[in-house]
Amino acid sequence: MMDIKKVVVVGSGTMGAGIAQLCAQQGFSVTVTDISQEFIDKARARIEKGLDKRIAKGKISEDDKKAVLEKMSFEIGNQAAKDADFVIESVVEDLEIKSKVFAELNDLTRPEVILATNTTSMSISAIAKASSRPDKVIQMHFFNPPTIMKLVEIMPGEKTSRQTMDEAEQFARSLGKDPVVCEKEAPAGIVSRVLGQLLNEATWLVETGVAKPADIDKAMKLGAGHPMGPLQLVDMIGLDVHRAKMQTLRKVLDDPRYQHPPVVDKLVEEGHLGKKSGKGFYDYSE
Repeated sequence: MMDIKKVVVVGSGTMGAGIAQLCAQQGFSVTVTDISQEFIDKARARIEKGLDKRIAKGKISEDDKKAVLEKMSFEIGNQAAKDADFVIESVVEDLEIKSKVFAELNDLTRPEVILATNTTSMSISAIAKASSRPDKVIQMHFFNPPTIMKLVEIMPGEKTSRQTMDEAEQFARSLGKDPVVCEKEAPAGIVSRVLGQLLNEATWLVETGVAKPADIDKAMKLGAGHPMGPLQLVDMIGLDVHRAKMQTLRKVLDDPRYQHPPVVDKLVEEGHLGKKSGKGFYDYSE
C-alpha cells in the first residue's frame, strides 16, 4: 500500500474544499488548486467560516482550527501535483474539462500515484482515457458535507486495477470514512442512481403544482423518515450539479424517468443554484 503524506485536491468548490478540509483534519498535508485566485479565496473563506462556526458551537478550539489551516495550502494551477502521493479531482461535471485535468495530472504526477475523481455520474472509463495509466484512475465519490458524511462510494473504471481499488478503500478509511465498493462501473453508482430519481420526482411535484417545496419536504421527513427533505437536499447539492447528473443519467440510461423539469432549468438560468448562491427552492439570504 502507498505511503500517503501529501494530498492534492483539484477544484476548490463546495466539495473540493470540503474534501481538502477533511484530509487536513485527518493529519494529511493537502494542497487545494483551482484556475483563479477568486475561486481560491472563496474556498479559503468558506473553510475558515465553517471552522469558526464549529468553534462557536464548542466542537473545536482555536488551536484545532489553526492546526487544520496549517495543513492546508492553496495554489493556482496544478503544479503541486508533482509532489502528490494521492490526487482527488473535484471540478465541474463536464467530461471535456475533466479530461483536460486528467491529461495534465497524468503528466505531472509520479506513475504510481492514484488519480481519483469525485464525479457523481460521469463515466470513470471515459475520464480515464485522458490518462496513460487507466489502471490508476478511480472514482471516490464523497458526500456533502465531506467533513461529516461517513460514506465514500468507490467505483472502478473498466481498466482500474484491484490494487488501486484496495488502496482507495484504505485511504477512505484513513479519512475516517466507511466506504462501499462497486464491483464494476455503472452510471452514477449506488446512491446517486437511487437518490437522483427520488430528488427528480420531488422537482416534478413542484413543476406540476402538486404542493409547495416546504410541504413536499415535510411529507418526506414525517412520512418516510428522511432526515432532510428532497428539495432541501437538492439545494444543498446545488441545482446545477443535480441537473448535470440528471442529464447524464437521462442520456446514458435512455430512461425518461431521469428527465428533469423546466423549473430546474429556470432556477439555474436565473443563478439560483441553492444554498451556495443564496437561493434555490428556498431563500437563504437571511
